[in-house]
Amino acid sequence: MLEEIQSKLKSMEKSGRLGQMQKEAIERSKQSIERPAAVKGVVKTRQARTFYFDPSWLVPRDITAPDGQIIARAGDRVNPLDYVPLSNHLIFFDQSDPKQVKKAAEIMKRFKGAVKPILVAGEPLTLTRQWKRQVYFDQSGHLVRRFGIKQVPALVSQDPAQKRLRIDEIEVE
Repeated sequence: MLEEIQSKLKSMEKSGRLGQMQKEAIERSKQSIERPAAVKGVVKTRQARTFYFDPSWLVPRDITAPDGQIIARAGDRVNPLDYVPLSNHLIFFDQSDPKQVKKAAEIMKRFKGAVKPILVAGEPLTLTRQWKRQVYFDQSGHLVRRFGIKQVPALVSQDPAQKRLRIDEIEVE
């Protein structure tokens, strides 16, 4: 069986098919890095809205430190914002819409750069090079689903009065 596989690989190498397949695989990998699949289910903001997200979670079982000390007990409600504040705003947007890109840039300027830009569609590496700052991509839409974001652009900020996040889905002109 192994000999048969090796024979087939040698034949493919001789014909140039193996090299072609390798080039195609490399190109597919480059494309998935340069232009990840757009997040499904997120649309351009049609009607602005503001809502809040409580990041608290219920501890499923006791959590202990290596020395055995209990850090959190099963059933405790833990809010990460009690321990670590959200140090930057998060702006989610679609790079294919120039108005959203402009709005994201305006928001970053307004908050003096204390904003993490996160794409839901587009080319993060291209924008990173253009803006000379890291631009992130919400791979598979994990963050927008977690926060309940349905429309972009959307700005996520910590509500200073309470231990929750404020989410503004913003209309762009």
